[in-house]
Amino acid sequence: MSIDDLEQEISDAVTHYWAKLSDQEEAQKKSENTARGRRAEVVGGEQMDGLAGLIEDALVDAGLPRDAVLHDHDAVLPGYYRATKRWDIAVVVDDELLAVMELKSIASSFGNNLNNRIEEAVGNNTDLYQAYQEGLFEPSPTPWVGYLILMADTEKSRGSVRIREPNFEVDDEFKDASYIDRTEQLCLRMVRQRLVDQAAFLTSPKDGGIEGKYNEVNPELTFSRYLSSLVAHIQSHMDYEQPDIQDYESDSAE
Repeated sequence: MSIDDLEQEISDAVTHYWAKLSDQEEAQKKSENTARGRRAEVVGGEQMDGLAGLIEDALVDAGLPRDAVLHDHDAVLPGYYRATKRWDIAVVVDDELLAVMELKSIASSFGNNLNNRIEEAVGNNTDLYQAYQEGLFEPSPTPWVGYLILMADTEKSRGSVRIREPNFEVDDEFKDASYIDRTEQLCLRMVRQRLVDQAAFLTSPKDGGIEGKYNEVNPELTFSRYLSSLVAHIQSHMDYEQPDIQDYESDSAE
């Protein structure tokens, strides 16, 4: 991973996110002016495009062809329980699926939105792995799966959430937990249950976010760790030389 100033790049992407939400054109232009590579084209569209472009740049810096990084409508893949799913990012090289990613955010209505994000993440990744097991991505290796989420740091997202327990007690980790705490648990548990290879969780305050302020609440869920894991996976595939089958058959015959 050769992004020179990763913290500044993340900060620019966070500025872009809040600028898109608030339509602050001046802040958005400032973010775009610091963009690298294709990010000059990517940012200015969707709220998470700054982070999507940063991920793409890291992969290109690692030697991946830029056109191998697919976004949105180009990142449609077959599913098992449904016909297709449009991912936020898919990496396809020589007709092999190497990585898939979802980039999500929550800035309001934390309860409903977080529940929706949880159901989507668990369902999407379960569907993807089943599709892989059924051979729908042949001859692809097991794809690297990533999940990134940015949550607004507000009084509501930081406050303890009241829980109703009319029948059974909930998991202790969720008692007195905030929406930020719950999101942290989502990311950690998806990593530890192998639903994703790596997750990243960023928070950003509404007032300072437009200036690029952000926080990483858990050292296991940092953006740098996310990128390092992804780049290492891609590079291991690129460095691997497929053996010549004919030569192998000849050697076996001898």
